[in-house]
Amino acid sequence: MSVIRKAVIPVAGLGTRFLPATKAQPKEMLPLVDKPVIQYVVEEAIRAGVENLVLVTGRGKQAIENHFDVAYELEDMLLRRGKTNDLEQVRAITGLGQFAFVRQGEPLGLGHAVLCARHAVGPEPFALLLGDDVFDEDGPSLSALIKAFEATGKSVVGVQEVPLEHVSRYGIINAPEHPDGPWDVTNIVEKPEIAKAPSRYAVVGRYVLTARIFDHLASLQPGVGGEYQLTDALKKLADEGQLVAALIPAKRYDTGNKLDYLKANVEFALKRSDLREDFLTYLREIVKT
Repeated sequence: MSVIRKAVIPVAGLGTRFLPATKAQPKEMLPLVDKPVIQYVVEEAIRAGVENLVLVTGRGKQAIENHFDVAYELEDMLLRRGKTNDLEQVRAITGLGQFAFVRQGEPLGLGHAVLCARHAVGPEPFALLLGDDVFDEDGPSLSALIKAFEATGKSVVGVQEVPLEHVSRYGIINAPEHPDGPWDVTNIVEKPEIAKAPSRYAVVGRYVLTARIFDHLASLQPGVGGEYQLTDALKKLADEGQLVAALIPAKRYDTGNKLDYLKANVEFALKRSDLREDFLTYLREIVKT
């Protein structure tokens, strides 16, 4: 059993980068092939042994709650029509884990969203998973961070190396002195200029955090746009010597921008035995033209 029992998944963002698709539906419900992005994130937590899931929602996010709830009418229709495979698939979503939903009343940034989960999490360490990054299930992702937490007892940020021209998109930390195992975070900079980046090691939306993070979040002053930034609280943990970084070996799919989202759909379709051959044939035909 995992030492981490709870995961926080913020899903209150407005998804403006995917307008107009997100005008009336949550961006987290956009599909990779035929499964919404949020379900991949939840399944990652479950694979790592974390079964209590706290989703921080906002106005207009009811579709996410409905997705993980029982759909009586749909299940009854599938049962009556003898569509047992579809019925099992739908029921499996509800049985993934134990879900709790917390509302973020105002869009005041990621740090504020995490703080909204404080009472649902309590004093224990927890996982934090952001929805823009989806990881290949064939490699360790959140589980690698839990292993680092078990080894150090400190909060952990998950990192991967990114191309130099992409460092301004991420929170960037100091490079490791040794390549093996977790290392102390002594510097973390949010979206630095290329010339000022401490390394190419980017924080990629996965964390294991002690409850100490809530104290730092509660004491933050709002930044640009009145938002409370998680990075500012992480800096305070680093200053206390209580933050380490761990590499995530699994392949990452960035679903936070349109081009990479399209790429992810192609790669996930090619992983599917029921789609791969026909889809490859189609792609080859497209390339020829």
